[in-house]
Amino acid sequence: MPMTQRESMEYDVVIVGGGPSGLACAIRLKQLAAERGREVSVCLLEKGSEIGAHILSGAVIEPRALAELFPDWKERGAPLTTPTTEDRVLFLTGTGSFRLPVPPFLHNEGNYVASLGNLCRWLGREAEALGVEIYPGFAAAEVLYHEDGSVKGVATGDMGVGRDGQPTETYQPGMELHARQTVFAEGCRGSLTKTLFARFGLREGADPQTYGIGIKELWEIDPAKHSPGLVLHTIGWPLASDTYGGSFLYHLENNQVSVGFVVGLDYTNPHLSPYDEFQRFKTHPQIRPFLEGGRRIAYGARAISEGGFQSLPKLTFPGGLLVGDTAGFLNVPKIKGTHMAMKSGMTAAEALIDALADGAPREAKAYPEKLRQTWLWDELYRVRNVRPSFYRGLWAGVLYAGIDQYLFRGKAPWTFRIHADHDRLRKASEAPRIEYPKPDGVVSFDKLSSVFLSGTHHEENQVPHLRLADAAVPISVNLALYDAPEQRYCPAGVYEIVRDADGRNPRLQLNFQNCVHCKTCDIKDPTQNINWVVPQGGEGPTYPNM
Repeated sequence: MPMTQRESMEYDVVIVGGGPSGLACAIRLKQLAAERGREVSVCLLEKGSEIGAHILSGAVIEPRALAELFPDWKERGAPLTTPTTEDRVLFLTGTGSFRLPVPPFLHNEGNYVASLGNLCRWLGREAEALGVEIYPGFAAAEVLYHEDGSVKGVATGDMGVGRDGQPTETYQPGMELHARQTVFAEGCRGSLTKTLFARFGLREGADPQTYGIGIKELWEIDPAKHSPGLVLHTIGWPLASDTYGGSFLYHLENNQVSVGFVVGLDYTNPHLSPYDEFQRFKTHPQIRPFLEGGRRIAYGARAISEGGFQSLPKLTFPGGLLVGDTAGFLNVPKIKGTHMAMKSGMTAAEALIDALADGAPREAKAYPEKLRQTWLWDELYRVRNVRPSFYRGLWAGVLYAGIDQYLFRGKAPWTFRIHADHDRLRKASEAPRIEYPKPDGVVSFDKLSSVFLSGTHHEENQVPHLRLADAAVPISVNLALYDAPEQRYCPAGVYEIVRDADGRNPRLQLNFQNCVHCKTCDIKDPTQNINWVVPQGGEGPTYPNM
């Protein structure tokens, strides 16, 4: 069956990604166009089956940017209905805990415990009401370029291509979307954004981006144990003091809590499993009572950009720009990024509306300068040294964070440098093994039952979206030197070392149909041999209320 030529559509602005930054950008563009009596055509692509399907966050949401976008957001029915009522921070030991003072950046007065996925669904409806064309289930798979090298737009992936790379009877060609400006709002470790970094040298002069993996479950608990608005964070057990990470347990409405665990991907022990650390955490005497007698509703995982200010790339290039977590706008100490993602998208819209009025702009160069004049830039600058200080261990990081935020108020006359995550692993022979307990089926569970709760689906007859640059490396390097860490850093059981019946001839099996699109493998693989690209549109997890 021959491949069919792709059709194309023209817009003023195409936005790749239906998260908070992309939606805020689309809405603000339409608002500004209406204020100025202009018509601006805006198209937004979302690779999930619906807006919000791939959105996962804690989340405690600071409504600052939302209030700037919609001052009447409460009257409009935004799904922020559970105000925070109490902050707790605990240090956990193996059997007990002690309470810590709440640092200033974790005070949540005026914030809301909410589902970011549901907020994005609401923002999507508001965007459509303003005339934004939203196409869920269409994954942007390729950046298109003009002859002069500037970005022309994107193309969605072909559907119905079999594992052999040939079209099947269900084949449908992708669509080209051309734009005067293309906004990349792909979220953390965007697959197209990676190619832009390389083509335009956007990371030159910036520190490497560093990441964490956040793993989350949604539970319905006993009403007697439910405290709407309670925000609980922990540090310490079960992680070793040389590993950055911690937990959250947020009480939403309707007797639901979101419980999660974050591990910095700069960890050094290849035997560590973030998923199993999370399951072990839930068995702690301070956490288990919340969950016992309850019911697990959903599961998911997502990488988080942790590099902060010194890891920001160049934000514009001919024909487009970067917003949100794909650029790295996230306040790690505050454990919040939604307000920053939205603000970056709104600021980008302000730069774009001016650039579009200039005829055929090559680059919206005003965007970075406009950002520097906002509260986002100052907020991110003031916490720039907190996350890197934990390279020296938990207690050194806690001590420095206190000095930095209380004494210097984030304006210390130095900036710590950041190291890439993938080159931090020690050899397996040099690191202590970690024995994880078996799941009890009450508060801790195995990976496959968790993946089932994520609603993940991939058509198996397609070219896998996890690509190996060298098929020999997983055995010759990863298994030989690091005991195949991809089996443990993946929270969905995608990577599996299988052997013959006699235990010989190890080989890597890719269970790509399990993938929850967290991107951890793309980040942590020690030789950067794994490349995560988008599967067919509409595939992956389907997160409810996450």
